[in-house]
Amino acid sequence: MDTTRNQALTAWMAEHGYSSNTLADAVNRAVGDLTGRTGGLDGSSVRDWKAGRVRWPKSATRAALEKVTGLPATALGFVPRGRAAPAPAPSQEDPVNRRSFLTATAASAVAPLPTAAAPHRIGMSDVTRLQRKFAAVVAGDHQHGGMRGIENRALELAAEAIDLQDRGSAGQRVRGQLYAVAAAFTSSAMWAAIDGRRFDAAQRHHDRASRLAGMSGDQAIQFRIWSHAGTLYRHLGRPSDALAANDVARNLSLARRDPLFGSLGHSRHAAIHGTTGDRSAVRRSLGLAQEALDRAESTASRPVWLEAFYGQSELDSLALAAHLALGDWSTAEAHAHRSLAALRTHMHRSRAITTARLARAQLGQGDLEPALSTAMSIPHAAVRHPRISGMLRAFGTRLRECAPRSPHTHTWTQYEREALA
Repeated sequence: MDTTRNQALTAWMAEHGYSSNTLADAVNRAVGDLTGRTGGLDGSSVRDWKAGRVRWPKSATRAALEKVTGLPATALGFVPRGRAAPAPAPSQEDPVNRRSFLTATAASAVAPLPTAAAPHRIGMSDVTRLQRKFAAVVAGDHQHGGMRGIENRALELAAEAIDLQDRGSAGQRVRGQLYAVAAAFTSSAMWAAIDGRRFDAAQRHHDRASRLAGMSGDQAIQFRIWSHAGTLYRHLGRPSDALAANDVARNLSLARRDPLFGSLGHSRHAAIHGTTGDRSAVRRSLGLAQEALDRAESTASRPVWLEAFYGQSELDSLALAAHLALGDWSTAEAHAHRSLAALRTHMHRSRAITTARLARAQLGQGDLEPALSTAMSIPHAAVRHPRISGMLRAFGTRLRECAPRSPHTHTWTQYEREALA
């Protein structure tokens, strides 16, 4: 059987960042959309397409593949049954060379075939290497979060983790770890998009990250992804969806086993409740968050993304967000000061966000001069961050509403033109 490699499909996959497994997943979902029953392809099915062993997939699979790629099957290198594959053009070779080739071919026919090389074995050392790269992405996010460069780098590394599975064999444990690290990278891309106010991209990253996390069986990364989704919907002004998404994270057994995960789930719930104006729910959630944080074992082994940011400072930051949403300015200011005092030195973006919120709490109490001083103390590099610049513009709008003729307002308007232009 002629098994000419399908170069067109291979090139399309490389251009669009698909591995054999991820394309199989996408086609399976498209089959489900078209027929009401999810397809049963896996990575080996796509590898058969690429190798030319399957030249014309079944009709439902072809329709689904065309839906995913936007191209007809023939443009992807597939050949309808009964039609010959395009043959390579005959070469204009010298007859003497042709006789030499035939003689050599006849001689080689009796020679033993070379032994195929053993497939590369993927192990935990490969997973560890990717996890170190993930730690670097997390560190970059805390310094320069929301930037497209972080989002794109995280997506590249997620593709590397998935593609690694196509380049060798791996046991079930290693394969699950590779899915988990791919989900972790994709969730970092999701968070960068949320932070950068690229909400459509964040939703796409969430959809992909949640599928990868489901295949990994890793509850820690599932918690991160659904907790991020709660934050995404909170910023989109969809509190019901935010509460539902955060509940997915909070209801994982991990959140009951480890109080630190439970505390984060409760504190983010409080921030969401603040947007609904439910003061009692805010108080209840913050009380549960603090109680869980106090019970958490400081020496327990936890994922790098959680250890890098969550503690008393982040709890107070989320309490600050909740009380700002409620218009409880003095309580919000108290939480802001507590958060800043406990904030780790490497968390530059978080410091800028908390400072901008502190300025808003001071403005809400009519303290124009302290509010102005606080807002203008944010480093110039941080002011350019999409999320922080949006907070400062909202601060300026409120300042002009409160005191349109104040010299403080004039000073801020000049600053805003220069710093936020």
